[in-house]
Amino acid sequence: MRELLELLEKNARLSTSELSAILRRSEYEVDRDIQKLERDKILLSYNALINWEKFGDDSVTAVIEINLTPQREVGFDAIAERIYRFDEVRTVYLMSGSFDLLVIIEGKSLKEVADFVATRLSTIEGVTQTRSHFLLKAYKKDGVIIEDEEHDHRLVISP
Repeated sequence: MRELLELLEKNARLSTSELSAILRRSEYEVDRDIQKLERDKILLSYNALINWEKFGDDSVTAVIEINLTPQREVGFDAIAERIYRFDEVRTVYLMSGSFDLLVIIEGKSLKEVADFVATRLSTIEGVTQTRSHFLLKAYKKDGVIIEDEEHDHRLVISP
């Protein structure tokens, strides 16, 4: 099943017949495995990676480092759940090191993101500190190079 997951992770648009040909298994087996992976919450989503900037949509992405005071008997989980339920929040990771949670959020403007951090994130009980970093440009995301233009890097030699 690992090979099936790796294929879907690279290209979720592959049809069941294409997957079965690559894996040398029947379409029935591939379809059954996909259904099991979905049921077991191993295969969570089929996503498209879109260059929204090139499409013309402007948005602001921020990476927020959050320090927390863990809660008795639930640690960081209860606070993380409160945070990941906000619509603006795209990703939440528990981290080791100098901060506890890494949160990635998106908004329409710097002001919208700043207001979200100031009024909704930083006011949650247990949040002791936030540090915001705004993304300026994406070069590579989820293993995909965003602007992959071919450049000739050879040196020009003149007579």
